[in-house]
Amino acid sequence: MKRFSSLRGSKKRKDHEERAGRRQSEPHGLLETTSSLSSPPTTPTQVTKQPPPFPLESNRSDPEQPEERLRSLSSPLDTGQRFSLPSAKPPMTPTSAPISTSRTVHGLPEGMLEKLDLEDEAVEESESDIYMRFMKSHKCYDIVPTSSKLVVFDTTLQVKKAFFALVANGVRAAPLWETKKQSFVGMLTITDFINILHRYYKSPMVQIYELEEHKIETWRELYLQETFKPLVNISPDASIFDAVYSLIKNKIHRLPVIDPVSGNALYILTHKRILKFLQLFVCEMPKPAFMKQTLEELGIGTYSNIAFIHPDTPIIKALSIFVERRVSALPVVDESGKVVDIYSKFDVINLAAEKTYNNLDISVTQALMHRSQYFEGVMKCNRLETLETIVDRIVKAEVHRLVVVDENACIVGIVSLSDILQALVLTPAGLNRKENEVEAE
Repeated sequence: MKRFSSLRGSKKRKDHEERAGRRQSEPHGLLETTSSLSSPPTTPTQVTKQPPPFPLESNRSDPEQPEERLRSLSSPLDTGQRFSLPSAKPPMTPTSAPISTSRTVHGLPEGMLEKLDLEDEAVEESESDIYMRFMKSHKCYDIVPTSSKLVVFDTTLQVKKAFFALVANGVRAAPLWETKKQSFVGMLTITDFINILHRYYKSPMVQIYELEEHKIETWRELYLQETFKPLVNISPDASIFDAVYSLIKNKIHRLPVIDPVSGNALYILTHKRILKFLQLFVCEMPKPAFMKQTLEELGIGTYSNIAFIHPDTPIIKALSIFVERRVSALPVVDESGKVVDIYSKFDVINLAAEKTYNNLDISVTQALMHRSQYFEGVMKCNRLETLETIVDRIVKAEVHRLVVVDENACIVGIVSLSDILQALVLTPAGLNRKENEVEAE
């Protein structure tokens, strides 16, 4: 009896499910329209297929479809936030790299290196281009952090307020949004602040009207004039190799990642971020022979016509050198030629923080006394140190350059992040830099 009663029960459940299925197949009319109206706006790619709430987690058990996974992640939700856009990446653990993985080994994602497909024969063939292949096998989206701050300025904002906002938010650059064009048209960086001060400063007694009253759009019209160039940006689906090439080729330090579907700016890529990302996985990759060679043997760095200043150099003179020489930092050298400090473009923004930009006749030493961040001293190296040592030092110190000194601590050259990325990624690809110089901001 129990068996038959269970059969009757299952038959009833089956009939109930069939009736429910018929009801679900009927059109919902107003209910369906209402739900679509109450849902948040999405990009065109998200209308046809709604991604799972945690795409990275849902793909852990499906490693054979990396292209589909990255494609779904490359178009984050368009939140409509134009002026303070946090990264729209899905949640991840803080200690893991910003990439979908199946498991981790020694704290590093194992799936990351699988994409290189490094078989024994390939390794025997060539290890010199291993970093280039690593960069080509990963997309810019892989390098975007889980959570980050991105400040966007409208071009109608006053220049003065924009620079104060850079200081308040602790960022060095911001994409510029033009409402009329409904698109990003450029970047506002500390270089713009330097150019304004250099061009319009007269004396401590004369207020810099252009800084106090001009809007960003006015400054762009006056400064760019015939030299206007479209904004250099990159898609999240482009390879990191393409990002490195674009940074070095265009001699820029910041490359905005803009989603071509939503039009949102997701992140700003820098040399520092890319090199730090590579350094996370260097220990898991075969080491090229050139990593054991010295700076002198590889010819990495700038060793002629080095721009520098002295402790008593006025700020306005330092700004002139920044503009004329297109460098991003000036070593401070004493009478004997020894490096005692360094004055970078980032230090100039302290003039805005301290509201002391109306007096640029003070010395560099006086200005550096107001550093907003703790300064550990000038990071140095010598030409006989290996590239491996240099990369490790510059990444750990989180600086943009190392000052090359001799045995007497006298300046002989500069090694920048762009010099290092050129040697690690572009030179093995056969792309040599025509002019070996320190890059502009």
